[in-house]
Amino acid sequence: MCGIMGYIGEREAGPILVEGLRRLEYRGYDSVGVAFHEGERLSIRKGQGRLAALGSALAAAGGTARKGIGHTRWATHGRPSDENAHPHADCTGNVAVVHNGIIENYRALREGLIARGCAFRSGTDSEVLAHLIEHELVRCGGDLEKALKEALRRVEGSFAVAVMAAHERSRIVAARRGSPLIVGLGDRERFVASDIPALLPFTRDQLILGEGEVASIHGDHIEITELLNGRRVERRPERVPYTAEEAEKGGFPHFMLKEIHQQPHAIADTFAGRLAAGTLQQELGIGTDEARAIRRIDMIACGTSWHSALIGRRLFEEFAGIPASAEIASEYRYRPRPTEEGTYALAITQSGETADTIAALRATREAGARTGAICNVVGSTVAREADGVLYTRAGPEISVASTKAFTTQVTALLLMALTLGRLRGRLDPARAGQLSEALVKAPEKIAGLLGRMAAPLQALAREKANSNDFLYLGRGYGYPLALEGALKLKEISYIHAEGYPSGELKHGPIALISKGLPVVAIAPNDSLRDKVLSNLEEVKARDGTVIAVGTEGDADLASLADHAVWIPPVEPAIVPLYASLPLQLFAYFMAVERGCDVDQPRNLAKSVTVE
Repeated sequence: MCGIMGYIGEREAGPILVEGLRRLEYRGYDSVGVAFHEGERLSIRKGQGRLAALGSALAAAGGTARKGIGHTRWATHGRPSDENAHPHADCTGNVAVVHNGIIENYRALREGLIARGCAFRSGTDSEVLAHLIEHELVRCGGDLEKALKEALRRVEGSFAVAVMAAHERSRIVAARRGSPLIVGLGDRERFVASDIPALLPFTRDQLILGEGEVASIHGDHIEITELLNGRRVERRPERVPYTAEEAEKGGFPHFMLKEIHQQPHAIADTFAGRLAAGTLQQELGIGTDEARAIRRIDMIACGTSWHSALIGRRLFEEFAGIPASAEIASEYRYRPRPTEEGTYALAITQSGETADTIAALRATREAGARTGAICNVVGSTVAREADGVLYTRAGPEISVASTKAFTTQVTALLLMALTLGRLRGRLDPARAGQLSEALVKAPEKIAGLLGRMAAPLQALAREKANSNDFLYLGRGYGYPLALEGALKLKEISYIHAEGYPSGELKHGPIALISKGLPVVAIAPNDSLRDKVLSNLEEVKARDGTVIAVGTEGDADLASLADHAVWIPPVEPAIVPLYASLPLQLFAYFMAVERGCDVDQPRNLAKSVTVE
């Protein structure tokens, strides 16, 4: 989401910082800022808005400064504003900080710092770092690296951070935990950035900071140490194998493929800091009494967001004991439906600007319902108009076909269902702990899964690229996945595809089954798996071709499948985060094989802002 760029060397820092930040615009942002080291002081220039409008002024603000740090911010803690933009300074103006990540204990740290006389200028969690460093500098004899380490040892959460101090002319200090940070190596100059594209106009030689490492960056050398024990780290630089032009997509041929591979990090960002009791209550504005007063949840959404709502319906009913519906917004807004007392309306949208979803949300508010939103864009219309909002933290999604928005929405819905289940006394704490643990483990497992399944799915796409029709089947959590898989395929490859509950096969769709028809079945090893296998027997009896997504080790499913993709054994409620991956990748490879425009499919727009 946010972007970091820093420079120290013999050239003017301003134009370098602005160009680096421009290369990070794809990450999404609502404000931008820079800090320069000029003479004996630091100067900071920042504001809400885009680089297109602010870039020239920001570059010129550095004058002849040879050292600086910059940032593009995507609001999480604190609304988009000039004050909340980075860099942040301490009370004396001696320290400037840019930060990516989330400081989970910032409230407690902030209260302690205010008690010690600190004056805060923003509503962000990140400003806490500047004041922590300010106080630690006194204890550390003015050594910026030591002060940063002491400050970060008090921080809970994730960070990628770059810091300058006015009294230290010859270095920038940077550190990371949970968020990426890279140091670029030039000729008597060094760069620091949160992603490779920012560095490529200047150097292809890089050092990637490891988890829990701190870098002391000088113009002609860099020293890396471990945060916890101070041990020196020796690491050879690597050369980036692609050009600046390719890096706009992070080395991927299409934004869609890049966004598929961003999902482990996006899911982790979405649940970061939110598993603790009470966190989601504050974001959604739902206390214990309000949670217990909910009698039903109406989710309103369109397209892929509606498919995540179908998963959310099952999550709310299973874990919170609340009757729920998943409503297509364009139908819901015109249906003469009386709003019952205790109805909670939840709008789900990637952009926050979908016209039908906005209208449906307004209709429910006018009828007296309490409202909430799950959204990816801070400050969007839906986010502003709902009583509470849970941001998905997926970062920008550029490809029209939604991928990481879907999995982060499902993650947010699971978090919300667990929270409501606890508040209403319907979910055993031990069971909630099991589900939370399964969610925490998901990003690492998903990353490994993406690496293993790409080649066989690409080969399958080559084999099926000339198919004209597909049928997708699933039950339980698998039914919304069948709908989503069919939608992805039709969106970007222009192949006719239908998604059905597998129990409906004999109620019509079975008439479509003929020799060679590809039938994609989502059949994880859950309580409904045997039912799906029975449906696949019917498909095989009519010479259909079965493409199965199932659980590793399922010999019965393997015997029925002509092609199979396997996911590890996981909690049924977590299955959508895993099983959606092969559906996305298969659709992507099919579109590539058919020569389609993957990121900008015909007739479609990323955000449908008109009815």
